[in-house]
Amino acid sequence: MWTDERVELLKKLWAEGLSASQVAKQLGGVTRNAVIGKIHRLGLSGRATTNRAPRARTAAPRAAAPRPAQTATPRPVEAKEEEPVVREPMPRAELPVEIEPGKRATVLTLTEHTCKWPIGDPGTEEFHFCGRKADAAMPYCPEHARLAYQPVQPRRRTDRNRMKSAFGG
Repeated sequence: MWTDERVELLKKLWAEGLSASQVAKQLGGVTRNAVIGKIHRLGLSGRATTNRAPRARTAAPRAAAPRPAQTATPRPVEAKEEEPVVREPMPRAELPVEIEPGKRATVLTLTEHTCKWPIGDPGTEEFHFCGRKADAAMPYCPEHARLAYQPVQPRRRTDRNRMKSAFGG
């Protein structure tokens, strides 16, 4: 595959500044990777200089070019009276439910009818569950259910309008 004549032609083409792909095409029957491997094994990493002028390097990165003005005329914005946004008050922060030390539930004492709200750091001995009577079909007592299941806040109308204008809607 690599005869002496082909190796000499490879050296000549590489010294002329041809890329590995171009050398592979000129030689025929070899891949770009085969040329790169042979160049490496021959130690021909140095390249001949081309007649191109050297590029001046800049110290700072170039600023992005300003975008040309759009040729299309923007759609007129209709003046709409904005409706007041009605927000539900945030649920008030409830004081932590105090449970007497003798009535604290552990993972072993939980049942399907007890509140499974975790209290404290699981890595400590003080960790426990609420253990009070849970609401039907819920894992928590009424106080902890209010904390766990908060109503979804309605989205602001301005957010919806902003999305419409951003996507041309």
